[in-house]
Amino acid sequence: MGNPENQKKEKIRLSLDVSPEVNQLLDNLAASTGGTKSDVIRKAIALIKVAVEGKEKGLKLGLAESNQVLTTEIVGL
Repeated sequence: MGNPENQKKEKIRLSLDVSPEVNQLLDNLAASTGGTKSDVIRKAIALIKVAVEGKEKGLKLGLAESNQVLTTEIVGL
C-alpha cells in the first residue's frame, strides 16, 4: 500500500477515443491554456465536479460579466 503521500502521486492511464474534431478542439484548448490535452481533460473534470456539487446545493452554473450579471446559464450538467 505505502504511505498516503505516495498514493497521491499514483496515476492511472486511461485510453480515450475521440473524433478528429474533438482532438483538434483539445489541441486548440491546450494551446490557449498553455497546457496539454491531459490538462484540459483534468480541468474539464474539475469543472463538471463543481457544477454537479453546485447543482446538488441548488446553485446554477453560468457566465457573468465583471459586474456579476449572469449573461449565460449553463444547463444540463
